[in-house]
Amino acid sequence: MPRPEAERPAYPPEAPADCPLCPRLVAYRAANATAHPDWFNGAVASFGDPGARLLIAGLAPGRTGANRTGRPFTGDHAGLLLYGTLLKAGFATGRYDLDGDDDLKLVDCMISNAVRCAPPGNKPETSEEANCRPFLASRIAALPRLQVIVTLGDVSRRNVLRALGLKASAGVPGHGSQFRAGPYTVLNSYHCSRLNTNTGRLTPAMFEAVFARAKALLD
Repeated sequence: MPRPEAERPAYPPEAPADCPLCPRLVAYRAANATAHPDWFNGAVASFGDPGARLLIAGLAPGRTGANRTGRPFTGDHAGLLLYGTLLKAGFATGRYDLDGDDDLKLVDCMISNAVRCAPPGNKPETSEEANCRPFLASRIAALPRLQVIVTLGDVSRRNVLRALGLKASAGVPGHGSQFRAGPYTVLNSYHCSRLNTNTGRLTPAMFEAVFARAKALLD
């Protein structure tokens, strides 16, 4: 049984690229490295402004996205909507490229993931979430100006709550929900995955509204 965060040793905000904690993810990483040695194939570090007041928490790197490029939400469909929205909202400057060959910078914003290594089928196991959660807790704690956290999907929402030492049921689920979690305001959105956008479950207008609200909440 995973130990509660309070009983675990202190973790840095970022996992090492060759993190050994989850055997299934290590094996998947090795298989991807064999098939695609030119890809990043490691635990993906958070990306953005260390003085950010806004943190975006995703679930895990995509196999052909961040696992390939080494930058969160870069290289697959989800990044097109996320970075396009951040540019429109003023949380990013520059140009976004699918391969990360760009000058994109985040402004007052950081992006991280609950699980730092790509999982098979884009679905981490609960034990893998628990193993990686101390990194998320440390990432949150290392942002001294943080005020608002946008969670992309309910799995991310639950992991953020647990990383803050709260029950996963402490926050209201569903797209557009808003609640306090310790000193932070949490806004939950549907994940900007191709499945959600192609089916119309999440539209660009819905996604943009979340970040407009996040910006309005910042002091």
